[in-house]
Amino acid sequence: MKKLDLYIIKKFLGTFFFILAVIMSIAIVFDVSEKLEKLLKNEAPFDQIIFKYYFNFVLYYGNLFSSLLIFLAVLLFTSQMAQRTEIVAILAGGVSFKRFLYPYFIASSILVAISLFFTHYQLPLANKNRLEFENEFIKKRYRIKDKNLHRQIGDGTIAYFQSFSADSYYGSKFSLEKWSEEGELTYKLLAERARYDSITGHWEIINYYIREIDGEKENLTRGSKFDTILPLKPTDFGQRLNVASSMPTGELNKFIEEERKKGSDKTIHFEIEKHQRTSYPIATYILTIIGVSIASRKSRGGIGAHLAFGVLIAVSYIFAMKVTTVAATNAGLDPLLAVWLPNAAYAILGIYLYTKAQK
Repeated sequence: MKKLDLYIIKKFLGTFFFILAVIMSIAIVFDVSEKLEKLLKNEAPFDQIIFKYYFNFVLYYGNLFSSLLIFLAVLLFTSQMAQRTEIVAILAGGVSFKRFLYPYFIASSILVAISLFFTHYQLPLANKNRLEFENEFIKKRYRIKDKNLHRQIGDGTIAYFQSFSADSYYGSKFSLEKWSEEGELTYKLLAERARYDSITGHWEIINYYIREIDGEKENLTRGSKFDTILPLKPTDFGQRLNVASSMPTGELNKFIEEERKKGSDKTIHFEIEKHQRTSYPIATYILTIIGVSIASRKSRGGIGAHLAFGVLIAVSYIFAMKVTTVAATNAGLDPLLAVWLPNAAYAILGIYLYTKAQK
């Protein structure tokens, strides 16, 4: 059985890396055609295009879609074995279908381990370089479209802007509230505008009104302008959602906690990113079982029928993942549940197909 195991493992890994190389090559061609004008216009250095952007581009998207590419690889080479009646001969020789899955489990475990390590530790560093390149040479400066922005900048201290411009660093209708541990308001600042000075790191408060409360005493202050330092930056309001992909998991956990304290409404997106780092690689096991169960039976339609059915399953899996993540961001579904529900549903499908597979 060792020769058979090695044969299947080599077929598994070889087909996967071949498909990965083909898909990534096609992706790079399309990406170059889309971004070439911007790269030339912004005079991006050639070495940075290759090593800082496209090298990390391949690492990121190759890992992101690895479970689906593994699924297609399993379908492809297992269908070839089935059409050549190799699987019939293996099972007729006394090898159980469960034992036949053993080398598939070994090969998928190797890829899952690599994916988990890269996703949690190495890829965030690669993404950081890729995103830095995109922000410098490809993407426009982020814009803050949200209104009525609240951020907690300290214990019991809440900052508010009705709107904020990332271009001018100006915010309108600014307020700053401080609350005691007993839940009583002790300080409130209202201002017509506030502007951030990127050089000094100070905030310029314009046309302000301050109300200080100490028990039954109140002190009111008005003014046209004053400078102050606040633990608040414009990026706290307009940070790109993909910034989470550039953080190792330990750093991401701290970042999520900080965003939660600030009252950010983007925390769910970051939690989804964290959970997907584990759920996507683990999906490899589920999709491998589904792939082998489908492709191990010789079909009149040949490899094409297996691939067509497999693509349908892959598309439906992506659709299910999208539906549950949208439900998490817009309907209040728990991010952990949203990320793992598709895996649970397709695990049930995998068990069903396994029971119906050729024995």
